[in-house]
Amino acid sequence: MSFAAAVGPSVPHGRTLYDQWSSYWPQQDDTVPFASFINTVPQYVISSTVTDPQWHATTVLPGDPAAVRAVKESTDGEIHMSGSATTVRWLVREGLLDELHLLVHPIAVGHGQRLFEGTTSIPLTLVNQRAFGTGVLDVTYTPA
Repeated sequence: MSFAAAVGPSVPHGRTLYDQWSSYWPQQDDTVPFASFINTVPQYVISSTVTDPQWHATTVLPGDPAAVRAVKESTDGEIHMSGSATTVRWLVREGLLDELHLLVHPIAVGHGQRLFEGTTSIPLTLVNQRAFGTGVLDVTYTPA
């Protein structure tokens, strides 16, 4: 079982992404692609501020590594997430992320938040890569 950064059979979110998705997806019906999946799959929000989640099948994990590890160990198959840079940094720091999938776009941005801003160096091993015709790279890393 791996805890990967993409979207899969159960979906963890940080609070910001959870707020965004939980205000949008429940209003969408099955005619909207992805809605029938995301509105039925178990959701987890890693947050110390969310106390009363309204989205279907949402469990709040209070930012306790043991609680996240328990979900990880009790889930058959992979757990995937999308976005949530702050949550990804926390998962990596706590040793809870088994794979990191990144889409690298061919553009240099001179400002903005860095994915691993404020963390120590994290050695990674490249395990997969592919390039799209647009120049976007899809890379997969595991902790070294």
